[in-house]
Amino acid sequence: MYPPAFNYSAPTSVEEVLTTLTNEGDGARVLAGGQSLIPMMKLRLASPAFLVDINGVAGLDYINDVNGHVAIGALVRHNDIVKSDTISSTNHTMASAAPWIADPIVRNRGTLCGSVAHCDPEGDWNSVMLAARAEVVAQSASGERVIPIDDFIVDFFTNSLQPGEIVKEVRVPKYSGRGGGAYMKLERKIGDYATVGVASQFELDGDGKIAQAGIALTAVNAKNTRATAAEQVLVGETPSDELFREAGEAAAQAAEPETNVRGTAEWKREVVSVYTRRGLETALAQAQA
Repeated sequence: MYPPAFNYSAPTSVEEVLTTLTNEGDGARVLAGGQSLIPMMKLRLASPAFLVDINGVAGLDYINDVNGHVAIGALVRHNDIVKSDTISSTNHTMASAAPWIADPIVRNRGTLCGSVAHCDPEGDWNSVMLAARAEVVAQSASGERVIPIDDFIVDFFTNSLQPGEIVKEVRVPKYSGRGGGAYMKLERKIGDYATVGVASQFELDGDGKIAQAGIALTAVNAKNTRATAAEQVLVGETPSDELFREAGEAAAQAAEPETNVRGTAEWKREVVSVYTRRGLETALAQAQA
């Protein structure tokens, strides 16, 4: 199936992008990697009247270590994350997730910022961003605003961007102390959406106790979901197998999966519990290394 007719522009500056979006209104959509938008257009699930292709805009493909966080620009591809020494040395959960994103073709073209903006509950990156307590930098013709990821993810395929705004970058905090994390994903085949995914990370304080924790779930709720109760189980405690089992059980309670061809709801909750425990064990090994 072919998409409906649409107008197209390929601006070469951020200012031109923002002007075009302002002028075209709600009918305009930004095209970066196209991993989600183009298939939706072909299926006529999305019918934008105007595509604004930002691939010709220079300077949006950066991964910068600045001011206690890593800034990731709007044109950073998934494979850029896979290959980044900055990412591998500053956030293990991101480094763990990147090779799991879709398939090699999509990883070469799809972008992290585009995936974050898409808010697909079966997408991997927003769970990683929740666990890491990332921030989204939205830019419009009137300026920038910084949105905590918990406020950015609104609902099923819904974010909090306002008309005329684009996701200019995502900011991921660096570990303030000894830290680690992992992304665990169950998929039926390479390139498939997650049946269950769990992003986890934590940092240790000087006494070896967990100072900060992040756990988030993929594909088991209507949106990527922070497992707040599981995080609270961990904070202030000394890591142990029993503690991790308790956190896994709390994370499973935060999941509301559906029974379908991929498995029963009960089984998916068990996978959440097991993946949470395994992710935390991996985080501990990294933090103590």
